[in-house]
Amino acid sequence: MTSSALPLADGGSGTGAPESPVVAHIKDYLARLRGGDTGAMPAVLGLVVLCTVFAIMRPKFLSAGNFANLFTQGAAVTVIAMGLIFVLVLGEIDLSAGFASGVCAAVLAVLLTEHDWPWYAAVLAALVVGMVIGLVLGVLVAKVGIPSFVVTLGAFLAFQGVSLLLVKGGTNVPVRDSTILAISNRNLAPIVGWLLAAAAVAGYGVVHVRRNRSRARRGLSAEPIAITGLRIGMLAVLVGLAVYVLNQERSRNTVISSLRGVPIVVPVLVILLLVGTFVLRRTPYGLSLYAVGGNREAARRAGINVDRVRISAFVICSTMAAIGGIVAASRANSVDSNTGGSNVLLYAVGAAVIGGTSLFGGKGRVLDAVLGGAVVAVIDNGMGLMGYSAGVKYVVTGVVLLLAAGVDALSRRRAEAAGLR
Repeated sequence: MTSSALPLADGGSGTGAPESPVVAHIKDYLARLRGGDTGAMPAVLGLVVLCTVFAIMRPKFLSAGNFANLFTQGAAVTVIAMGLIFVLVLGEIDLSAGFASGVCAAVLAVLLTEHDWPWYAAVLAALVVGMVIGLVLGVLVAKVGIPSFVVTLGAFLAFQGVSLLLVKGGTNVPVRDSTILAISNRNLAPIVGWLLAAAAVAGYGVVHVRRNRSRARRGLSAEPIAITGLRIGMLAVLVGLAVYVLNQERSRNTVISSLRGVPIVVPVLVILLLVGTFVLRRTPYGLSLYAVGGNREAARRAGINVDRVRISAFVICSTMAAIGGIVAASRANSVDSNTGGSNVLLYAVGAAVIGGTSLFGGKGRVLDAVLGGAVVAVIDNGMGLMGYSAGVKYVVTGVVLLLAAGVDALSRRRAEAAGLR
C-alpha cells in the first residue's frame, strides 16, 4: 500500500490555513540563501562584527569624530570600487584604476595650481582624461583582443610614469581651491543633513512601493507590505542615527571653530550610488552588462553589441577612478606621485569583492562597493586606533578578502548545484 503523493494546498503546512505572505517571503529568502544567493549578508555581518569588536576594544571608535573620519577615510577607495563593479560584472579586471585616479588627480592639481584654471574646468579636464584612459583600455581589450589583465597591468606601470612626469619628478602639488577642498574637508549645515536624510528615506520608500505595485499589476510576486515597511523603518533608523551623531560637535575647541554636520563627501557618495544603481538595475544598458558577464556568446546571439558594452564599462570605470582621484586630492590637500598608488587599487578591488561582487562576472551591485568600502575603512581605522602596524592591517585585510572570495566561490558552486545559475 502506497501513500498519496499529491501536494498540500496550503504549501506544505498541512493545517489547511493559507500561508502568510511574510512567512512565504522569509522562506523564499532562506531558500535563496541555501542556494548560494547570499546577497549583502556576509558584508553586513562582517561590518557588524568588526564594529562591535572595535567598539569594545576602543570605545573611541564610536565617537562622533571617528565616525565622520570613516566616511572621509574610505570615500576615494569606495568611489574607485564603484567603477570597478562595472568591469568586474563583465568578468574583466582593471589593475590600473588606482594609478588612473592618480593621473587624473595630478591633471586637476596642475591645472588648478600652475595654470590657474577655475575648479569646474579643471574637474572637467580630469574627467575627460579618465574617459580617454578608459576608452583606450576598452578598445585594446574588446577590439584588439588583449586580455584585460595584461592591458591594465601595462597601464598600471605606465600611469606611474605619467604621474611622475605630471608632478615633475615627485614634487608635491598643493591644492588650494576652496571648492575642491570642501569635498572632503567641509560639512553640511545640520538642518541640511536632516532634510537630505528625510528625502533619502522618502525616496527609498517611494521606489519600493512603486516597484511592488508595478509587479502586482503585471501579475508577478511582490514583496509583502510588512517587509517593505520594515525595510523603510530600518533605513530611517540607521540614517537618523548617523545624521544625529554627525551633527554632534566634533571640534576640540569650539571657541576657535565649530565642527558639526554631515561631511559633504557623504551626499557625493549617495548620488554616485543612486546613479550607478539606476544604470545597472533599471536600464537596458545595465541588463546588457549582466548578460555579457553571464554568457558573452549568448549575449552576442541575443543582438547585444558586446564590444561596445565592454568598452563602455572600462570608460565608466576610469571615469569613476577620476572622481576618486579628485576626492583623494581634496582629502590630502595636495597631489604627489604616490596619489592612487600604494594600497589604493588593492583596497578598491577588495572592497568590491568583500561587498559581494563576483570575480567570475555576471554578479555585482554598486552597493557592494559601499559595503565593502565600509568594511575596509573600518578595519583600517579600528586597527589604527588599537595601535597595530601597517603590516598587521594588510594581513587582516588580506584575510578578509580571501574569506570574501571563498564565500563567492562556495556560493557560486551551491548556486550551480541548485540550478540557480
